Amino acid sequence: MMDKIEKLNEFLKATPNDNFLRHALALEYIKIGEDLKARALFEAILADSPGYVGSYYHLAKLLEKLEEATLAITWYEKGMAAAKLAKDNHAYNELQAAYEDLVY
Repeated sequence: MMDKIEKLNEFLKATPNDNFLRHALALEYIKIGEDLKARALFEAILADSPGYVGSYYHLAKLLEKLEEATLAITWYEKGMAAAKLAKDNHAYNELQAAYEDLVY
């Protein structure tokens, strides 16, 4: 795991705002239990690039895990809006299903 994290951090030194790399690093952090580092990365991605639809689901799922359901609901809703805007039906459906599992 640490090798992947080290490599991703090296790549990010060259391109610090690369959303693909930041997203991948956040997922690696989740795997090793570094949830707050992952959360900060997802939040940074979505602050910089609200159209980066894939990060909404993972941030909201992480917030559920951290027992912040109200905030998770907010991020699912933002993600559904972003997915609709991007005409990404697959992402919209995934976000909606996770949202409904949490809310209902």
